[in-house]
Formats: sequence, structure tokens, C-alpha cells
Amino acid sequence: MQPYFFPYIGYWQLINAVDVFVIYDNIQYTKKGWINRNRFLQNGKDAVFSISLKRDSNFLDVKDRIISGDFNKIKLLNKIKEAYKKAPYFDQVFFLFKKVVLSNDNNLFTYIFFSIKEICKYLTIDTKLIKSSDIDINHGLKSQDKVLAICQNIGTNVYINAIGGKELYSKELFSEQGIDLKFIKTESIIYNQFDKQFVPWLSIIDVMMFNNQEEISKMLHDYQLI
Repeated sequence: MQPYFFPYIGYWQLINAVDVFVIYDNIQYTKKGWINRNRFLQNGKDAVFSISLKRDSNFLDVKDRIISGDFNKIKLLNKIKEAYKKAPYFDQVFFLFKKVVLSNDNNLFTYIFFSIKEICKYLTIDTKLIKSSDIDINHGLKSQDKVLAICQNIGTNVYINAIGGKELYSKELFSEQGIDLKFIKTESIIYNQFDKQFVPWLSIIDVMMFNNQEEISKMLHDYQLI
């Protein structure tokens, strides 16, 4: 999967469901994607927070993108603090968010990779995380061919992807390579957000602000494998 900054609960369900989770660092950065931004709850509605990036070529890989020197980390922290300061688990979650946001690395991938590792610790997910560039394959391969090469290198017999990838991969082709292809479908997850109308599929920050670790642990298993 691509790296994402504090992604929604489904991303963590996927990490938790597998033994090895491969994160693409040598994949082209997508400007309109969600790699460096996500949504949070602000006054009962969804709003976007993001990491500002240095102006550069749109053809660079994620690992080659640099965080802008103008990225205002304090402004981002204050935005999240103001939005969630009355949430039941604000103190411990904001401490984690602050630790991540204030980390010194200016490389986009390593900055996000650090955040993923820290959230895994908080959620007690012990899945092994691997950077795609550390795997000995032909990195010129694309899409399904690249995924198959990674699976073969690792020696897996089961590959699990998010439900959004269902149209991208062929179960028959994976089966020919001795790999069982499955997709994870997140169930509807609803919880209390300041007793207001629920806004779904926000950043994991929102989930952690309103739910304790035991409740989130149950959510991590609230999916179907198809």
C-alpha cells in the first residue's frame, strides 16, 4: 500500500490482518491523492489537514519528496487541539500526534513511516513493516505485476488488499502463481462524536480521540475478507 498520513481505520485493519505489510516508498507521488493529507472533525463537519511539500517535479517518487520549510507544524497542532480538546481521549492521542508532527525528518516518506510505526505501537499492532525499495525485485514493474513480484520474493501464499483494489487485480492470475487473493471490506463503524451527527471515515485521529484502545482493538477486526 501507499503511505498515508494518519489514514482511516480501514488502513489499520489491513495492517493488523497481515503478517507482513509492504509500504511503497518507490512509487510516484500523486498530487491529488491522500498521501500527505487527511480529514478530521471540525465543528461537526469534515475538514482537511495536510503536510506542505516543497515545490518539485510531479514525477518524483514518494521517498524523494521533501516537506516544505514553510510547513507550519504549530498551526497544525493548534488546529487539531482546538477541534478535539474536549474529546475523552484527547490527552494521550494529542501527545502522540504532537510527537509525530514535531519529528525532525523533512523527507516525506520517512516522516509518514514514523507516524505509521508510532500508531501501530499505540494500537498494539505488531505486524512487520517493510519498505518496498528494500525488496529485491525489478522495481520497473507496475501495478499487478509488481505486487506479484513482491509476493513471490517474500514467499507469501496469501495477499490481502483493500476493497478498492478489487477491480485492479485478477484472482485467477494470483491463483496461477499459488497466491490466494483476498480483499478486506470494512464494516460500518459508528461511534459518538460529541453527541452530534456522525461523520464517517475520518482520520484514525478521530477514532482514537473518541475510543479507548480496547474499543479500537474490536474495530480492527470489524471487517469481512472476500
